[in-house]
Amino acid sequence: MFLLNACQLDETIYSSIYTEAFYKTAADAEKGLIAAYDPLADMYSGPACTLVPDFSDDQTYPRGVVGRNTLTLFTYDVNYTTQKTNSRTSESPQQIWASGYDGIEKANWIIAKVPAATMDATRQKQIIGEAYYLRAFYEWTLTKNFGDVPVKITPSYSADDAVVGKSPKADVYKQIYADLDQALTAGLPSYPSVDKGRPSNEVVNALYAKAALYNEDWAKALEKAKTVINSGKYSLMPDVRDTYRYDKEDAARAENMWAFEVDPLTQTRSHQLTSLMGPTGSAAPEYAKTSYGSMFAYQSFYNSFSPSDKRRLLLDTTYTDKTGKTIAQKNITPITTDAVLIKKYQDPVSTVGMIPNIPIFRLADMYLIAAEAEAKLNGATGVAYGFINIIRKRAGLADLQTGLSKEAFVDAVIQERAWEFFAEGDRWYDLTRTGKFMTAIPKAVNSVYPVRTPTAKNKYFPIPQDEIYANPKLVQNPDWQ
Repeated sequence: MFLLNACQLDETIYSSIYTEAFYKTAADAEKGLIAAYDPLADMYSGPACTLVPDFSDDQTYPRGVVGRNTLTLFTYDVNYTTQKTNSRTSESPQQIWASGYDGIEKANWIIAKVPAATMDATRQKQIIGEAYYLRAFYEWTLTKNFGDVPVKITPSYSADDAVVGKSPKADVYKQIYADLDQALTAGLPSYPSVDKGRPSNEVVNALYAKAALYNEDWAKALEKAKTVINSGKYSLMPDVRDTYRYDKEDAARAENMWAFEVDPLTQTRSHQLTSLMGPTGSAAPEYAKTSYGSMFAYQSFYNSFSPSDKRRLLLDTTYTDKTGKTIAQKNITPITTDAVLIKKYQDPVSTVGMIPNIPIFRLADMYLIAAEAEAKLNGATGVAYGFINIIRKRAGLADLQTGLSKEAFVDAVIQERAWEFFAEGDRWYDLTRTGKFMTAIPKAVNSVYPVRTPTAKNKYFPIPQDEIYANPKLVQNPDWQ
């Protein structure tokens, strides 16, 4: 692979040569598309896209171990590495960066090469559409974590092609929109005809709505969220707990529009959430066959729920051990007496801890996006109330208090999102996009983390120093310089 001549090392990039010779047939195109999904698994199996934001937010926290608590205490810096994250690269922002651009590169090859493949035209168009969707998803994931990031829309035919500078966040969103527009023309199927783990046409609009929300493009966010809702293809699960049950996975796809799909049988991809969220020592059969007591909810978050809120049943202050004995909260973990258990990812059956799926886009999100965007555009209208009250009704709550100001209504929506999407990798980004993280985080403390002091620079993670060393056109985020 390497030619050595007079101390000159000339490297031939065989990966690019191989890729250029690929994508000739339908089988090539299908395999290439599967490869473009693989970085998604790298993000979620760690899972960087849930633990990184959830360990930073005001709802959930890790057992106090070196690495994970750097996210909770905001002690990470530009030099964070595998060692800095307790030998868990997949639980660091660096994994988000690496996987995001891995996925973008693979999507770029599909977009560039599959149009010339010899195959069925309809399926060809769908594969290209999925690649555009995946590229948009990776772009959105990168910009919500790092702010201004490189926009790369062509494959790396050479090493020089891989070196790209950052683009302003506005340009990143412009590219996300363009990619999603392309995906919407691809004829992707609608639920329930879509294959497990694939985006439906409605899911493309769901990402469009969420991206527009983060971009503060309220009209576009409202339009796309309503498109998903009004399609009638998806519906809320009557019991919110069934959205997460290991034995309701297929039925729950009516609400879980797109998720990180895992399989307890083939053991090809897994995630840690099931084992992290159960009590220490495999003591609770309803949680998992094996659990470690490594992730909990703050008592203050548990206390924020109304006792009548059914979503509070997805948290618990006690558990039943193997003998049938009820274990009180003070004995759940030795590190604190106020730990609250999280019940969204229970799996009492699998021995490999792979299920249930991790939701990425749920129909409930579309209702709350629509409520927030409607209020931002038109104030606390009856339409906005209608969207949020659908979610509150499913939770067993009364309708939201009427007569709220625009600002108070939006705050109520953000709070509703906190109760609805906890431990799903969502809350941290709600706090950063709304500027609330500086005031919310210091209130989320306990005996394990009595002081938490985020600063303005923590709105975005620093670009991994290794990436800056590798790319001379890449400049560190201003607040981290």
